[in-house]
Amino acid sequence: MKKIISSISLCTLLCIGFLSKGLAQTTPTNSPTQFKVALIAPLYLDSLFSGNNYRYGKKFPRFVVPGIEFIQGAMVALDSMPNPAQPVEVSVFDCGSDAQSVDSLILTKKLNQYQLIIGAVRDQDYLQLAHFSGNTQIPFISVSYPNDGGIQSNPFLVILNSTLRAHCEAIFGYILQNHESANILLCRQPGSQEDRVQGYFNEINQPDGAPLLHLKSLRIADSNFNQIKSRLDSTKQNIVIAGSLDEYFASGLASACNAISKTYRITLIGMPNWEGFKSLQKNNALKGFPIYFTSPYYNPRTNNLSNSLKELYLAKYKGYPTDFSYKGFEAAYLFIPLLLKHPYDFTSHLNDFQQKVFSDFIFKPVINSHTGLPDYFENKHLYFLKIVDGNISKAW
Repeated sequence: MKKIISSISLCTLLCIGFLSKGLAQTTPTNSPTQFKVALIAPLYLDSLFSGNNYRYGKKFPRFVVPGIEFIQGAMVALDSMPNPAQPVEVSVFDCGSDAQSVDSLILTKKLNQYQLIIGAVRDQDYLQLAHFSGNTQIPFISVSYPNDGGIQSNPFLVILNSTLRAHCEAIFGYILQNHESANILLCRQPGSQEDRVQGYFNEINQPDGAPLLHLKSLRIADSNFNQIKSRLDSTKQNIVIAGSLDEYFASGLASACNAISKTYRITLIGMPNWEGFKSLQKNNALKGFPIYFTSPYYNPRTNNLSNSLKELYLAKYKGYPTDFSYKGFEAAYLFIPLLLKHPYDFTSHLNDFQQKVFSDFIFKPVINSHTGLPDYFENKHLYFLKIVDGNISKAW
């Protein structure tokens, strides 16, 4: 793909074992048909160098890895795309540095010249970019942050990493369609986050005041998981929803369910962050017991684009792509061509991809119940995956 890379204060082509500092830039074109895309991630490159000297010797600090790998994946995508009719200027901003912080980029109006912003950012950086997007009507693709941050009335915000409410909706929809007559138990521990999860399920279950499912709730305090057994039905399929994002609770609940799974038919469905819990993946006591969860991403890494990314990434960065590399590649490969095709009504064509990259996405507006207008667009396509003996695979 013909492209122009600019606004890179430090070279982002970093890989484990090799780092460099410099400027990667070509002369911009004055063509009126040129499109500008901003890639934003915390690279913390200023923290890596003292002047021209790298501070960490032969080590590579882990806190910089996700952002750098995200940008590297996007760079490989730019090299892999078919050549467009119009040139594209792609600028990389290190929001982990003082000079290119999101606050600074907005105050100096550096982002106002772009037609699309793709970011792997969190918390305050996400909120600032979301508000900026709404004020300027520049689409902002939030790739990694699984939260809407309370943003309202911004149809230019697109959330790829689905919110917790969307995961609860997917779980509820699956149970309603496939296990309506099952014994359904929502297990949780005390806590504000758990209150929020239960609130989502209560709202989803009673859209018109009458419950769609007989959904029972069990509050587990002091790790007393033994009480689960008395709430199960040996004559029915038991669906146990784990309404907590806490790893200790997840491990305890999984162990309790596994211990009685020969007597009771149990399907345990956890929260989306359970995918990263080592206590579930590396636990011999859970051998053969499946744990289900939802995820917006599923990539077995076997299709042509996955193989192409592996080869190009190895050649360019002397290493293998990670999850963040795949997400950077996917976001750039999907949304930059979409901008070129629909520059003036981008968010009206969010589902008009020319081809699937790794995961399937379905973007829908999240409508504000008070205004009737979209608060943002969100990916509503979620995969059901399962963990069995440390391996993660597609469940259904």
